[in-house]
Amino acid sequence: MTDPTVSNKKRTLNRRQILKGVLGIGACMSAFPLTKAQALKRDVDVIVIGAGVAGMAAAQALVQEGYDVLVLEAKGIIGGRLKTDWSLGAPFEVGAGWIHGPVGNPITDLAKSVQAKSFVTDDDSSFVFDHKGGEIEDKIITNKFKDLMRVYKKIDDTFDSDQSLEKAIKRVSPQTLEDPVSRWMLSAYTEFDTGGSIENLSAYYFDEDEAFDGADVVLLDGYDSILEPLADKVDVLLNHPVDNIEYEAGDGVTVHANGEAFEAYAVVCTCPLGVLKSKKVKFSPALPSRIQKKIDRLGMGNVTKAALKFESAFWPIDTQYFGVMTEDKGRWNYFLNYRTFSDENILLGLSVGAYAGKIEQLPEKDIVDDCMMVIRDMFGVDIPEPMDFLVSRWSKDPYSLGAYSYTRVGNKPADFDDFADPVEDTLIFAGEHTTFKHHATVHGAYLSGLRAAEQVMELIE
Repeated sequence: MTDPTVSNKKRTLNRRQILKGVLGIGACMSAFPLTKAQALKRDVDVIVIGAGVAGMAAAQALVQEGYDVLVLEAKGIIGGRLKTDWSLGAPFEVGAGWIHGPVGNPITDLAKSVQAKSFVTDDDSSFVFDHKGGEIEDKIITNKFKDLMRVYKKIDDTFDSDQSLEKAIKRVSPQTLEDPVSRWMLSAYTEFDTGGSIENLSAYYFDEDEAFDGADVVLLDGYDSILEPLADKVDVLLNHPVDNIEYEAGDGVTVHANGEAFEAYAVVCTCPLGVLKSKKVKFSPALPSRIQKKIDRLGMGNVTKAALKFESAFWPIDTQYFGVMTEDKGRWNYFLNYRTFSDENILLGLSVGAYAGKIEQLPEKDIVDDCMMVIRDMFGVDIPEPMDFLVSRWSKDPYSLGAYSYTRVGNKPADFDDFADPVEDTLIFAGEHTTFKHHATVHGAYLSGLRAAEQVMELIE
């Protein structure tokens, strides 16, 4: 590190003035990824841990202001939990799949900047089947949904203290948990939306976050296309999992990754909540109890996806979604039909809640066989085996250990939002789990990255 008796402000401004006068802001930044030799030569202003949306948003904002930034990424690619796989001939979104509420959403602006084609997924275009393959009438689905919304409102009006959503429903409307349609909605809608099971979700706060307006959309060019503008002129060192972060007020930070040490004046940590919970990344000194307690309390949920490709479609190709009231709650109870926006004969199955964690313990082929049993309940035992398949298993990914955060019993909005307070004016957290208003979303991760960048600029200016 440079002489600590020299102020950060003076040191940073001198470097930035040179950059502005000679090269133009950000012009010295090499295109990612860095070679090992390049990275070892760098004495940077800011280290960003994690090249997901939060990390890349923070890095890009800082680079645009002339800061010297290095992103350390554990994997061999950028994107984090935003990953598109094209091996089936159409974009399989391994992680985030939709822009939720595109109106006024900053992710929409990123998509427009790369001229990404979008498709509105029609929530009203659906068939719902019982567990024996019998179709449920639309009016029943509509009426049961209204009933469920009334139950949720009754919970809000009745209780002043927190409890699990399942327990609250039992107290105000026990028949809801026994009704197969309502039970399916609790899983296919609420557990999918939140990432947590009703047994663990906070009845008080599970639905108190905010959303942008508009019907959800998918990006036909792949969701990861939005990474292009975020990666421009940002230095990323891939295959460098961080194992230790040493920080001290007034003395900067040293980050240890892949057997190497990197130094900076500040660090933005965007490790997913699941990784923070695992304590695989060590902090020296240990994190303040106010932070560690939040990490321990918050819920990290999961959603399992199985994309199955067939030689031909044996389902109504114009219908957007297929719902199934499986007897095991969360077991492949919702399917997205790719034929509405692609020529590929793909059904994307979703497992949620407690079942997602259970099914991910199995080998991939067993996961697909389990999914096929449900598809055969819908469309008949004679349908063919898939030609190919892809499966997500975020709970098994050592660099995520779950899909996204959720509001667990006993959590409060501050458990998310207080992550935004810098630690020792050196360590700043970002990621979808650091904002209650937009947790569990790509736009939440993005906005948290911009917030972190602003904080960095305030700290080292």
